[in-house]
This record gives sequence, structure tokens and C-alpha cells, in this order.
Amino acid sequence: MVVLLSFWFVVSYLLGIVFVEPLNQFHLGGFPLGFWFAQQGSIYVFILLTFVYAFAMDRIDRRHGVDKSPALDSPKDSSETAE
Repeated sequence: MVVLLSFWFVVSYLLGIVFVEPLNQFHLGGFPLGFWFAQQGSIYVFILLTFVYAFAMDRIDRRHGVDKSPALDSPKDSSETAE
């Protein structure tokens, strides 16, 4: 998880704030790259990190045998089975 936090820090703080001027020499989609990272790129990276984190937690759950949710094991609604 330290890797994910480090990646988040690099993208949000370093690329979006500290290194914005050198990155603005390059353009992505017509916008300066530093501006793009500060506005759009960091959002895309945060969404990607959320999926990576969820995948990693699912893998850890399976490894320890707690991968089933109690809601999935509950019986069906009694109104569906009663006739």
C-alpha cells in the first residue's frame, strides 16, 4: 500500500504542482502537460488506483479465506419462495 500512496503523491503533488512548469513544455490534447496532470490526469490516476486497491484487497481476502460477503450467503427473500 505504500507503493500506491507514493504513486498518488507523485502524480498529485509533484506532477501537478512542483514540476508543472517543466511539464508545460509538452502538450497533450492541445493543453500543457502540467495543466493536464493537475486537472485531468490526477483524476484518472486516482480512479485507476482505486481499482488496483480493490483488486489487491480481493486477492488478500481470497488468500485468507474471507472472500465471501455475508450478504451473498443469506437465504432468498421469503416472499419470493412463498406461494
